[in-house]
Amino acid sequence: MSGSESPPGGAANRDRRDRLLAIGEIAAEVAHELRNALQIVSANVYLARQNPTAAEPHLAKIERSTRIAQGIVDDLMALARGEAVHAEPIPVVDLLPLGREWLPAGPAFEDSVEPATLKARAHAGLVPRLFHVLYENAIKAKATRITTTARAVGSGVQIEISDDGPGVPESIRDSLFEPLVSARSGGSGLGLA
Repeated sequence: MSGSESPPGGAANRDRRDRLLAIGEIAAEVAHELRNALQIVSANVYLARQNPTAAEPHLAKIERSTRIAQGIVDDLMALARGEAVHAEPIPVVDLLPLGREWLPAGPAFEDSVEPATLKARAHAGLVPRLFHVLYENAIKAKATRITTTARAVGSGVQIEISDDGPGVPESIRDSLFEPLVSARSGGSGLGLA
């Protein structure tokens, strides 16, 4: 066999390796999301035990994080089964703070929601996670101001998130929401997908 020939099954082995890598990256992203939820539960259990008479806010965070973790598992199972994502009308002003929970301090957030009672047909777990990833990406890109604008457009809702960071590289703009697309070193490209 010459040096330019592939061993038998070489292409099939590469395809299998690529699929396993993709599955591993998806598993890593799911593990990251679940770890975040579990860390919130753990921290709030600790805080609730420190002062049981003032435990209610901590219990609420535990309950919400547990729902998020369960939602991640449910969403992953639905995705594996090819099921459609459940959406319901939710006030946009309720979605935005959920996307900012547990972000590092630093940037200033500005919101404009018109009208203030605007509702978006959204998945209660996925949309806040999408916002969280967008905000987190902006923070990692050193943004100091993040603006979220939501407005009714026809029968739908348009939500725009912008920041004063360097922006998304031109090379990935058209494929930013596709799995495994990332310009960040160490990024899995699964958060937005």
